[in-house]
Amino acid sequence: MTAAALILGLVVLQRTGELLLARRNTARLLREGAFEIGAGHYPLFILLHGAWLAAIALSLRADTPIAPAPLALYLLLQLGRIWILATLGRYWTTRVITHPGTPLVRKGPYRFLRHPNYLLVALEIPLLPLVFDMVWIAVLFGLANLALLAWRIRLEEAALAPRRAA
Repeated sequence: MTAAALILGLVVLQRTGELLLARRNTARLLREGAFEIGAGHYPLFILLHGAWLAAIALSLRADTPIAPAPLALYLLLQLGRIWILATLGRYWTTRVITHPGTPLVRKGPYRFLRHPNYLLVALEIPLLPLVFDMVWIAVLFGLANLALLAWRIRLEEAALAPRRAA
């Protein structure tokens, strides 16, 4: 196995684990009275992220070089991901789930940004392909992700507005 394939494999394992955690958290939150906003856009995220990883995998060659600077930045972002997951804990999910009686999280990275996870993903999507010098994948999927995130942030802001006012 090449270093590039190993890196991509680790990212796929990480994302799969996160989807399982998100599914568990979502189910629990829904049982507790929370509800989902904008469920119709969620499959587009799954499609985009799956296609992003597939495009990288299909473009890997045995001699694919590893660019150390983008790799270091990508790894640094994973520390931010851990911080976000730890801060949200049982509330972290990949869907827009809201529970009207629950106060908003305002600690950790949420002290500084309203949507730190979206910023992190907006950086990860183009950065990982750049680790493998796949500029076209970085640009294409980076722009597509930004378009989806703009839609999602509007949905999430509308869902959270009543709780922000409280």
